[in-house]
Amino acid sequence: MRFTKLMAAAALGTGLLASAAHADGHGGTVVGVSWSNFQEERWKTDEAAIKGALEAAGATYISADAQSSASKQLSDVESLIAQGADALIILAQDAQAIGPAVQAAADEGIPVVGYDRLIEDERAFYLTFDNVEVGRMQARAVLAAQPTGNYVMIKGSPTDPNADFLRGGQQEVLQDAIDAGDITIVGEAYTDGWLPANAQRNMEQILTAQDNEIDAVVASNDGTAGGVVAALTAQGMEGIPVSGQDGDHAALNRVAKGTQTVSVWKDARELGKAAGQIAVTLAKGVPASAIYGANEWTSPGGTTMNAIFLSPSPVTQKNLSSVVDAGWIEQEKLCQGVETGVAPCS
Repeated sequence: MRFTKLMAAAALGTGLLASAAHADGHGGTVVGVSWSNFQEERWKTDEAAIKGALEAAGATYISADAQSSASKQLSDVESLIAQGADALIILAQDAQAIGPAVQAAADEGIPVVGYDRLIEDERAFYLTFDNVEVGRMQARAVLAAQPTGNYVMIKGSPTDPNADFLRGGQQEVLQDAIDAGDITIVGEAYTDGWLPANAQRNMEQILTAQDNEIDAVVASNDGTAGGVVAALTAQGMEGIPVSGQDGDHAALNRVAKGTQTVSVWKDARELGKAAGQIAVTLAKGVPASAIYGANEWTSPGGTTMNAIFLSPSPVTQKNLSSVVDAGWIEQEKLCQGVETGVAPCS
């Protein structure tokens, strides 16, 4: 599976570079990246991959950090346009509020890549992982570890469409067990801004309301999982099944320790590389529909868009070696504080 994924990514990259080279034989392209909140560990990896792809294409990288502010992101995009961006990669803080930024770019003829989070606008190229499948993978791993009992659903940010894509996938997997009465969802909460502190507070409140009678938690990313594990640890409940995603180093260490069950790994190196290549290709005037690997996709709101979805991989204690073998994390960092008996830490 991993080999197939890497080969697909390699083919994607080769095709995109060929498209860009065909469209224009010289560099000089400026790509502006608007980050929603650069504080998360995850985005540093994405940035490095984007920079690498742009450097390989002879393009220039400029960026801005919205610091979790939808209004700041709008002014950030205006600034990136003013700085001469030929294409924009936008990680939207608020999927609804970002609309004027897409319009501003369109007014200047600047293409937009909606990065990892849906911007529901036919003018934005949507690049992400299959987030519904991520949700399924999270729920499958937790359900396999704890097939009965009281479940808590810690969702993502209410302003991020991915939160509901994930939740939909999770529900697909859990529905039969819910219908059979095997599991009961006793608590559910969105996490404002995907912030671990907000996830921890939500989890603390649910634990109090349920007198700590919780058997499993489906948390929607590794940041929220970290907040959940902190709340559980404070109650002496660490070790009950908890999901996450992104392959954050701290989360993979928790998987090795047994305080997190799964982190669905979305190799940000592949996503960032593809984003940089797509942005350069669009800036050269290649139509979005002609991007190598693009498919026509209809959003939940009925908007037809050009999109590419990369494949995620669930990482549990059974296949922890895969992230070390792929150079995603060093063995020493993965295994810090881990007792023997867990590969590759034994």
